[in-house]
Amino acid sequence: MDAQHFERITAFIEARLTPVFDPANGSDHGFGMDDTSRALRALRNAVAAASAVKGLAAQRATADPKLRSVIDQALEHNWDVLRGIARMWEDHPDFLKEFKRHAWDFDLAPAAAGAEGSEG
Repeated sequence: MDAQHFERITAFIEARLTPVFDPANGSDHGFGMDDTSRALRALRNAVAAASAVKGLAAQRATADPKLRSVIDQALEHNWDVLRGIARMWEDHPDFLKEFKRHAWDFDLAPAAAGAEGSEG
């Protein structure tokens, strides 16, 4: 698993969420203090937080074994958060099979991760 996996799943989720926030699409949600708007903002914040792993992924290759274990756990947790959100749109034509994969299904070695980008 690498940062590109996170970039793809985040782009997919953001493409589903952005129209909900866009007033040009007639949306009045996301900006108010009603419960729907609050829920949409919370979801968008959760996606942003879970996708902010680029620095962790970059440090993994040079980290000592103890730190690498912690990094792996953080990457796995964040992937699982994004995977759960993305699967709400599992029937969407842009949904990739890799979005269904568990974190442990990915080879965490950086060299192998780039080779499996569209596989899944």
